[in-house]
Amino acid sequence: MSDLRSRPPVGSPAPAPQPESAALAASRPRHTAWDADALRDPDPSGKPRAGWPVLYARRLFLTDLAVTVVAVAAAYFNRFGLDSEGVANQVPPYEYVGVSLLIMVLWNADLALFRTRQRQVLGAGAAEYKRVTHSTLRSFGLLAIIMVVFQLDVVRGFFALALPLGIVLLLADRWLWRRWIASRRAAGDYLSNAVVLGSTDDVQYVISQLQANPSTGFRVAGVAVTSLDLDTEIDPAWHRVPVQSNMADIARVVRQARADAVIVAGNLPGGPKTIQELGWRLGDLSTELVLASSLTNVAGPRVHFRPVEGLPLMHVEMPQYSGGKHVYKRAADVMLSFMALLVLAPVLLVLGAIVRLDSHGPALFHQERIGRNGETFKMLKFRSMIVDAEAKVEALAGSNEAAGVLFKMANDPRVTKCGRWMRRFSLDELPQFWNVLVGHMSLVGPRPPLAREVAKYQAPAHRRLLIKPGITGLWQINGRSDLPWEEAVRLDLYYVENWSLTGDFIILWRTAKAVYAPEGAY
Repeated sequence: MSDLRSRPPVGSPAPAPQPESAALAASRPRHTAWDADALRDPDPSGKPRAGWPVLYARRLFLTDLAVTVVAVAAAYFNRFGLDSEGVANQVPPYEYVGVSLLIMVLWNADLALFRTRQRQVLGAGAAEYKRVTHSTLRSFGLLAIIMVVFQLDVVRGFFALALPLGIVLLLADRWLWRRWIASRRAAGDYLSNAVVLGSTDDVQYVISQLQANPSTGFRVAGVAVTSLDLDTEIDPAWHRVPVQSNMADIARVVRQARADAVIVAGNLPGGPKTIQELGWRLGDLSTELVLASSLTNVAGPRVHFRPVEGLPLMHVEMPQYSGGKHVYKRAADVMLSFMALLVLAPVLLVLGAIVRLDSHGPALFHQERIGRNGETFKMLKFRSMIVDAEAKVEALAGSNEAAGVLFKMANDPRVTKCGRWMRRFSLDELPQFWNVLVGHMSLVGPRPPLAREVAKYQAPAHRRLLIKPGITGLWQINGRSDLPWEEAVRLDLYYVENWSLTGDFIILWRTAKAVYAPEGAY
C-alpha cells in the first residue's frame, strides 16, 4: 500500500495496482461473475454519487438556526416583556444583547463542528438526538464559563428558559425531519449506494435487512462475496447489481457501482489485517467503511467497548429479568393502565353493549394464557367470535394459514361482524388493561401464548416466558397477524433481552399508529 503522503493530485493518472497481500489473495475464488447489463451509469472517476447529504444538511442548518433564534428570543422577551406595539418595555442591558448573540453563534457553531448533521447519524438511531443534546449542553456550559470569567450580569432565569426550550425544539425539529426523510427513503430517495462484502450467507442476510429497513439509508448497488464458486447459486436479486467474487478487486466494484460505502458482512479471511488494508483502499476512493456486527440481536445499551492496545474488547451485558428496571416498569404499568381504564370507561361500556347486541353470548371472553415463568392467568378480551369458537378449532385445522404453533385464518368463519370490526382497530384487547393493572400482564411485552402453543415450543421460544406478556409488543408493530412464526419469536426474544422504558414508550406510540393500518389485523 502506498504512503498516503505520496498520493498523486486529483486528475493525475492512477498509480499502478499494488501487489495484494496474502490475506486478500487467499480469498480469491475460482471465477468472477458480472451482470454487465445491470451496471448503472458507471462513473470513470469512481467517486461516490450521493449528493443528498449536502442538500439535507443545508436544510437542517436553516431550521437549526431558526430554532436557536426562537429559543433565545423567547428567553429575551420573557425577561423584558413586550408592550402593545411589540417593542421591549425597557431598554435591556447590553450584556443581554451580547449574550443572546453569543449563544446563538456558539450554539450553531457547535452543532456544525460536532457533526450533528453527519450522514451516518441521519434518519435512524439515537446518535443524532444525543449529539444535538450534547451540543446544546456544551454550548451553554461554555457560555456560563465566559460569563464567570468576564463577570457578565445575566440572571439565571434567562438560561432556565432558553436551555430546555432549545433542546425540546431542536429534538422536535430533528424528529420532524426524520419523519420526512423516512418517507422519502421508503420511496427510494435519499439513499446512499453501498457494496456489501462478505461470505454468501452473510451478504444475503445483510441485503435482506437493508431492503426491509430503508431507514438505514443504504441502497445495495454491488456485491463482493468471498465464498462464491462454480457450485454456488446466486440470488436472483443480485443480478440487478454487479457481483464480484474477488475481494482484492473491491475497488473495481466500488467504482462500477459508484458506491458511497462498503458494508462488511461477518468476518473476512485474514481478520483485522484485511479490514485495515480494505480501509486503506477505500480511503483513496473517499468511500465509507461500515462493519455489520454479528451481534444482530443485542441492543446498543447492552454493548460497551473497552479499547485495549491491539485488542479492542466488546462487552455484552447479560439480560436482567428482575431488579430495579422491572420495578419502574411495573410502576409505569400501574399508572398508565389505571388512567386508561378511567378514561376509556365509557368506551368499554359502549363496546360491551354492542357485543351483546351483535351476537348471542357474554360481552367478555375469558381465556387461559401462559404468563411469566409459566404461570397461568385468565386473559380478558371483548368477545369477537361466536360462543363455541374454541370447540371448532380442530374442525378448522385444515384451513390454518399460519406456520409454527399458531392458528390463523384471514377469513375465520367464527369471527362475528362486530368482532371483525373490533379486531380491525384492536378494540377487542382493551379489557386487557385490567390484566395489566392486577399484575398478570404488562403494557408492552411478548405475545401471551396459549397452553397448547407453549407445549409445541422449541427451546429458544421458552425464553419468551421470562417476563410478563404484553398487550402490545414488537410483533404488534411489525406485521401483527401477518408476521411469520419464526420472525415473531425473534422479535419477542429480542424484546425480552433488550427492553427498556424508553423503548416501551416508543412501542406504545407506534402501536397507536399501527392500529389504524388495515394490514395484518384479523
